[in-house]
Amino acid sequence: MSPAMLLRRLLGAVPLLLAISLLLFTIVHLAPGGPTDVYADNPSVTPQALAQIRIAYGLDQPLPVQYLRWVGAMARGVWGYSIRTGRPVTTEIAERLPASLLLGGTALALSALVALPVGILSAALRRSAVDRALTLLSFAGISIPVFWLALMLQLLFSIRWGLLPAAGYETFGDAGAGDAGLLDRLRHLAMPAAVLSLATIATWSRFLRSSLVDALQQDYVRTAYAKGHSTAGVIIHHALRNALIPVVTIISLDLASLISGAIITETVFAWPGIGRLFVESMDARDYPVLMGLMMLGSVALVLANLGADLVYTVIDPRIRYE
Repeated sequence: MSPAMLLRRLLGAVPLLLAISLLLFTIVHLAPGGPTDVYADNPSVTPQALAQIRIAYGLDQPLPVQYLRWVGAMARGVWGYSIRTGRPVTTEIAERLPASLLLGGTALALSALVALPVGILSAALRRSAVDRALTLLSFAGISIPVFWLALMLQLLFSIRWGLLPAAGYETFGDAGAGDAGLLDRLRHLAMPAAVLSLATIATWSRFLRSSLVDALQQDYVRTAYAKGHSTAGVIIHHALRNALIPVVTIISLDLASLISGAIITETVFAWPGIGRLFVESMDARDYPVLMGLMMLGSVALVLANLGADLVYTVIDPRIRYE
């Protein structure tokens, strides 16, 4: 992809993001309740104080005015202030983002290490007992609810066996520097990363198997076999690159979730990431933080799709963007 085409793609994403922001802003503000509802049952908060809060955050203005003011502030890099904590939205997100990147990055790395060999093996041994067993395990991984699996792992590894901490990011007062701190962080990371990667492993392996089975039936593969290449050589050097193209699309969408966070997993394991921040902000109707998080996820999704297009040209040189 040429620099000019890349620039056009980036500029073309601007109206798309504006349309997304308008839709998200409308949905968030039309939802029942509001930021000041959390103070409704507090007798120490007077109606005058509630009115001042609404004025301070611009909630007294009509929705079109609120939206235009918000878009203008975002364009200047001013994301506003959290209604729940009074801190800048960028600070709230920046503090939670590293934890989500750690959890999501670990889960996706684990998924790639397991899913790619499983998908290749399943395709190479299609219709065999091994393929059927891997297919059964994959469908089980897709079907098992994330929250149920998380609770079962907590019950076994934390409550019954006491091997891993049930929740949190680190052990308060015990996670020092060096190897001790790293080991403590890994112990907290093990269960949420395993839960988050399970469905991803199942999905990626099934997509790769399906795509690779189709590639192995093409004429160029038969030609490679006729030339005396081994099965492993045909798969690695001929079929796999073509089979990876649809899989890259799925992987790119999952990479975007690194920024969005894993809402269910982070909530069950009390992981201090973006997903948990989203739940906390949604409960408090914290409009500035909600909009900041959702727009950050939207930008990540657009960039992930653009990155997938770039990877296509590396995997298959025949693909060109003019």
